[in-house]
Amino acid sequence: MTPTPASLPARGLIWGLGFSHGSAPMLERLSQAGLIDARLGPTDQPLPREGLVTHWSSAHAFVVVGACGLVTRLIAPLLSGKDSDPAVVVVDPQGRFAIPLLGGHGAGADQLSHRIAASLGGQAVLTGASAAAGRLSLDSFGRGWGWRRGAGDWQELMLAAGREGGPSLQVEARHGSPRWLALDAAAHLQAGANSAMAKPAMVVDIHTGSGCRWHPPSLWLGLGCERDTSLGLLERLVDQTLAAQQLAPQAVAGLASIDRKADEPALLALAAQRQWPVRWFDAASLAAVAVPTPSAAVAKEMGTASVAEAAAQLAAGPGARLLQTKQIAHAQGAERGAATLAVALAEGQWAPQRGQLHLVGSGPGSLDLLTGDARQTLAAATVWVGYGLYLDLLEPLRRPDQLRWDGQLTEERARCALALELACQGLNVALVSSGDSGIYAMAGLALELWLAQPADGRPSFAVHPGISALQLAAARAGAPLMHDFCTISLSDRLTPWAVIERRLQAAAEGDFVVALYNPRSLGRDWQLARARELLLVGRPASTPVVLARQLGRAAEAVSLHTLGELPVEQVDMLTLVLVGNSSSYAKDGRLVTPRGYPGAELS
Repeated sequence: MTPTPASLPARGLIWGLGFSHGSAPMLERLSQAGLIDARLGPTDQPLPREGLVTHWSSAHAFVVVGACGLVTRLIAPLLSGKDSDPAVVVVDPQGRFAIPLLGGHGAGADQLSHRIAASLGGQAVLTGASAAAGRLSLDSFGRGWGWRRGAGDWQELMLAAGREGGPSLQVEARHGSPRWLALDAAAHLQAGANSAMAKPAMVVDIHTGSGCRWHPPSLWLGLGCERDTSLGLLERLVDQTLAAQQLAPQAVAGLASIDRKADEPALLALAAQRQWPVRWFDAASLAAVAVPTPSAAVAKEMGTASVAEAAAQLAAGPGARLLQTKQIAHAQGAERGAATLAVALAEGQWAPQRGQLHLVGSGPGSLDLLTGDARQTLAAATVWVGYGLYLDLLEPLRRPDQLRWDGQLTEERARCALALELACQGLNVALVSSGDSGIYAMAGLALELWLAQPADGRPSFAVHPGISALQLAAARAGAPLMHDFCTISLSDRLTPWAVIERRLQAAAEGDFVVALYNPRSLGRDWQLARARELLLVGRPASTPVVLARQLGRAAEAVSLHTLGELPVEQVDMLTLVLVGNSSSYAKDGRLVTPRGYPGAELS
């Protein structure tokens, strides 16, 4: 089953339904793109109409290929309320339009429509007032930031937000990440963090209270208990402690305890019941945390003077502080055992299990060369992180409710660290590289930083390939990669030149077609000439060479030369140099490398 994005409410499957034979190709495309989990066509059993009724109460969403009128008539008898109905998205058989017919905000149909349209190259047709005005959907946008919705008259809030010419809405951001306030779609909001403010229309906070509230995942509960403690005792301890501090259960990111309790039935049952992830820490890690109420008895039994307080602080991440020192509960009535609970507040918010880190290859630059997978990933992301020039090329695809975070060209580690931090806060993050993110780009560094995190403290991680400069240069030139080839970067900023030279020699001796990345800059102007010398060993000076500059962009230029007369001075960092092997040849403006060598049988 395709995982449900964190920006959509968790429920059941996403069903694809088609009522005509012409819907089959589109259902197949939706399935291949991972946009539906199961499908029913006109020849399937049960029939799509029956499946709609059967799965209505358990499905996360329905994506229906057909006419809006037909779908409206079918779902009308099934409607029960906006808080319980699934999302319904209608797609035409050609994939030109994705229309959120039902559950646009609360059930996530708007977000699903964006993903479908991005994957199919179509358009999401959103008719809600927020979407039309480019404003935040205040009753649903928080999911993209890893939050949970709390109490409040959300219908009245949305009516107020949709009033034309009305005053700016007052919002109060007390906890969680404040970055959402920089969204283009939040420009109509008047933000503050002063409790004396005139009654705010919306509050982002860890506490319960009046008004419409979003609760960021900022609280971690540290729990310790005796063996075979009752589930009821743990529930009572948690509920009473949170209520006493007016802390919202929706603000709880998860539970934490010592690894010796990883098989404790009540702890596991509580976590499953509340849908809270659990992080387990060994005694040595817990013992290293300074706590206000250490226990000699616990230290003797468990090897650490604190379980609840230390586990809560460790789980809450960097900068965490205790909001509630450990509380002790003993069995009452038919209950068994005893337990301790402490509550830690994350600095901002911290929910790695909710977050997603996506490495997106944006291709050479043209939006036409962006893959459907990359488009869908960008459409679902809450934040885009990348070098400014690359994000500029993607800017036409960014919505007002998506945050853009620009980095500098040489600060790759800082960009990766920021993207990982945001994902650990519970956000869906797209870390963008040009070309393919796994080729001389960000995927490797991001993965190393991700692997350095504890296994139970990582966001999800995925790499989405893009068209590389090598592939586009080859396509523009003809067919130069029909035999073995390699890529070599001439930048010695991260690799010693002696190593690069050995690789050039090996490529020359092996007679590989060679793609040279980062070939020449103002501060590194001699390496390309040296690379040419080494490649001339074993192949003639007439070997064809392609210079491909600004690929996929308005200033694209591709030219053919020979290795012996390569115009080194015309090459810069925006150029890819593609050198043929000894059998490559150019003819009528095209470069081809035969699949075999003279005398070899073509397979």
